[in-house]
Amino acid sequence: MSSNHPTMDTESVRHAYRRWAPIYDYTFGQIADAGRKHAVRIINKRKGRVLEVGVGTGLSLPAYGKHLAVTGIDLSPEMLEKAMQKVSKKKLDNVDGLHEMDASALGFADESFDTVVAMYVMTVVPDPAKVMRELERVCAPGGEVILVNHFSQEHGFRGFMERKLARFADLIGWHAVFEPERVLVCEDLRLVERRALWPVGLFTMLRFVKEPGLGIGPQAARTFLASGARSSSKAEAGAQADPQQKTAFARRMLDLNYWRSLYRRLQSQLAER
Repeated sequence: MSSNHPTMDTESVRHAYRRWAPIYDYTFGQIADAGRKHAVRIINKRKGRVLEVGVGTGLSLPAYGKHLAVTGIDLSPEMLEKAMQKVSKKKLDNVDGLHEMDASALGFADESFDTVVAMYVMTVVPDPAKVMRELERVCAPGGEVILVNHFSQEHGFRGFMERKLARFADLIGWHAVFEPERVLVCEDLRLVERRALWPVGLFTMLRFVKEPGLGIGPQAARTFLASGARSSSKAEAGAQADPQQKTAFARRMLDLNYWRSLYRRLQSQLAER
């Protein structure tokens, strides 16, 4: 691990958010509000089961549509206690459960959720790649994985400040230096949208669709992200150019379990109409 990515273990994260819990809603919670609302607006256009990874104090829970069944997980019991209070106070009957859980080892069956969202999480976890693979695993075929996160920049004053803050990751509870390539590791998650969010592009939304073998590696993704394009055509082109991904795609197309899962999901969606 390079000096830009100092070690931040699970206990460091718990300790940091134990300190943040009493004041989170009035500090970082306010800064992150616009990105949170943007992600929830997208999710509310969808149907089925939603998993929010890193639900924190539950700031997003009241905004979810009542037609969605929402499950939340977080590593911090202090944060979860505040989320549970919101659920009780606001009578949020569509929240199926809130669980203390490690995002890198989700206690859910494969393909359990139609939408998986992780807001302001990836810069916090010790192993982002492992977490991404868990988000991919529990997302149903054709479902979406949505990230809202801070991604660092190399140049300018902001880049300078992020590099200075990097050494204090274990104290502030998140990685100031965090490249988008660190989350582009899943062969079945196709990147379809990238959007800079308020304030001043400090946060970015990445939206993926779970499709077999169409995930893209860091090199192809770097071109896609740099372009600022919302179209997935460049991402798909990068994926199709990779022989290993072609092999993965073919393997999944021959997997009967994949087609059974997709059929069950389509049946569920038709029954909801």
